[in-house]
Formats: sequence, structure tokens, C-alpha cells
Amino acid sequence: MARNRRLMRCTPEAVFRVLADGWLYPVWVVGASRMRDVDAHWPAPGARLRHSVGVWPMLIDDTTSSIAWDPPQRMGLQARGWPVGEARVWIEAVPHPEGCMVRITERATRGPARMLPRVLTDALLARRNAETLRRLAALAEGGARGGAAGGTTAGEADASGAVAAPEAPPSRAPADPGESSGAAWPFARGSGTMSAWDT
Repeated sequence: MARNRRLMRCTPEAVFRVLADGWLYPVWVVGASRMRDVDAHWPAPGARLRHSVGVWPMLIDDTTSSIAWDPPQRMGLQARGWPVGEARVWIEAVPHPEGCMVRITERATRGPARMLPRVLTDALLARRNAETLRRLAALAEGGARGGAAGGTTAGEADASGAVAAPEAPPSRAPADPGESSGAAWPFARGSGTMSAWDT
């Protein structure tokens, strides 16, 4: 299982505003090339993004599904990228004195990637997700969809006319067996207490 973290100089809410906008998915996810469609109820669990992976003209159409949405703390995704396979991805954010610490955890769940030695797949995923977090930070810190400072509330337009993405009602899917449940997270929700991975 590959784990990456990055300090972002914005609030967790700013990060989750980016995650809530499915049309921004190929901007921050390494490997995704373009969006084809976003379910109207994204990012609620069960909603899907329809995107393409690869480089034109060798593009493959696939989907990513939301499996958990608990802003501004946790999001779960089932990402498809066939013929490579599928992966379970968790994105978590906790407050930090300089903004927030964001962690992404990913493990292959189906397909040829599961057949490779785990040490190899984890190393490849970790390198890719370091860049994914860098892109996500650029969007969140830069104020995409309202950003951390001077942001708009859901449904309101800012000075440029961009409309903040609406937040879906908090909803939880069953915890991934490879991850701890929400109750066992290594930080107290809403307390601002940092966990061991944030130090």
C-alpha cells in the first residue's frame, strides 16, 4: 500500500472544494487525460466520473467511483485504469498550523497490477501520487473553486464568475478492510490534533 503526504498551505475545506469538482479530476490526477462526464450527484458515494487515461490518440475511456465522502476530512475512490486494473484510494486531510496535512493512500485491488511484487507497485504508486498531491496543492492553494482565502460558499459566484461546487450531504461507505474505520483514525475529528503521520 502506497502512502504519500503533503503539507498544503490552505484549509482542508479548500482541498475538498477541489475534490468536489469532478471536472477538475484530470487536472490533479496523474494519468487522467480528459473528462467525458460527471454524475450530477458527485461526489456522493456511488457517483461516477467518466474520464479517459493515456495520451492522445492512444486514449482509453474508463471511470472512477466515489465510495466515501466525508468533507473536509476523508474521501474514498475506486479508480479504474484498465488494462492496468483498479485501485482503492483514500484522501484524508487534517488541520495543521500552516494549513493542512493531506495524505493519499492507494492500493491495487484488481487487474495485472496486483500480480506485480508489492514493493514495486508501491514504489511506482508513491512516485505518481507525490506528483498528484503537488497538483492538488496547486489547485487548492491557488483558490480553484473558491480556494482557501476569499472563497465562496456553495452555489455562489466569485469575482471571476466561477461557482463554488456544492457539498454533497456527508455520507459514509463501509471502511476499506485495508484501512482503519473512521472511529479509529489516528486523530480526533474536529480537534485539530495531529497524528503520528503528520509530525
